[in-house]
Amino acid sequence: MGQLINDFEAYRTKMNDRIMDTANTNIKRFFALDTTTYADGALDVKTKEMLGLVASMVLRCDDCIKYHLGKCHEAGVKQDEMNEVFMIANLVGGSIVIPHYRRAVEYWDELNEVGIAK
Repeated sequence: MGQLINDFEAYRTKMNDRIMDTANTNIKRFFALDTTTYADGALDVKTKEMLGLVASMVLRCDDCIKYHLGKCHEAGVKQDEMNEVFMIANLVGGSIVIPHYRRAVEYWDELNEVGIAK
């Protein structure tokens, strides 16, 4: 696994476990809502993850961007589709999204280089 991916996944897992150790019912419900929202429904998982990625880029959340990039990769998003996702995020979010776009491309490239299962 690539270093960017490994670092992100290890930290996310560690801290999610820590949060759940002391989480109250509302936090647990919120985490569950997040998980179930991205399940297949009227929209498929791939579409939902691309929407999540656009929102994360516009909101400028690097952790969320990495998470949704990984999920997009797992869902089989192709490079040309990802380019359009990036285009929409930059159009909606404006030039302030560009630094996040750079990091997103770097992370996406690493996902593709290490061949994470799609």
